[in-house]
Amino acid sequence: MARLRRFEHNRYIGTRDDMIVYDCDDADDFAALEERAEKQDLMGEKLLQAFGPDTLAEARNRGFHTS
Repeated sequence: MARLRRFEHNRYIGTRDDMIVYDCDDADDFAALEERAEKQDLMGEKLLQAFGPDTLAEARNRGFHTS
């Protein structure tokens, strides 16, 4: 699967402005994340977050939710 630059090894990526987590292995989720990241410069604004461990449970533990 494709990944965002600087997040090549992460499956789950969260956006800090709206606290939504995206699954990069899901084509629809990844397309939505990629579009937002490009359009709103989320990388430049430092609004993307990876999780350790890279699980949906950890993302939810940090207050993120699915779209």
